[in-house]
Amino acid sequence: MKNQSISLILLLIASIFTSCNKEDIEFQNQFEKSYRAWLVFKKESNNSYTYTTVFGSWTGFAGQTKITVASGRIVERHFKYTAIPLGALVPQESLEWTENENQLSSHTYTPASLPLTLDQIYDKAKNEWLVERKNVKTYFEAENNALISSCGFVEDGCQDDCFRGITIASIEKN
Repeated sequence: MKNQSISLILLLIASIFTSCNKEDIEFQNQFEKSYRAWLVFKKESNNSYTYTTVFGSWTGFAGQTKITVASGRIVERHFKYTAIPLGALVPQESLEWTENENQLSSHTYTPASLPLTLDQIYDKAKNEWLVERKNVKTYFEAENNALISSCGFVEDGCQDDCFRGITIASIEKN
């Protein structure tokens, strides 16, 4: 009877471990730690913050997008180029601009980051950028006081501007 009880307990424990559906994402532990830090930051900031994304291209273009969130809603998106290659023709109105809450996404065909909250970014990280897949190199960093700073992937063999994801230079409470 004692051996039967031990066997039953071991079988139960084994089934618990094998039935757990571990998510198939790269950097699982680092992501979860960063996500927990995000939940603390979100509460401490009353879900009101500003973050700045950056990008750079092999062609010489570089820029930054500043997203302002108040009580969980995006209220502003500001974009500016920080580098433009000599001879590039960029219209003056495209060099720097600001959208308020009612104008979000009115600038199309722009290298500006999409207007996303950090909740949406963490969701994209988990369900899109960090998903395990073949033939890619995946990246994840949390250098903004444990909050996400770089997350995405590059397909093997891609040569130019291949990073699919986000790079966040700073995150600050409002």
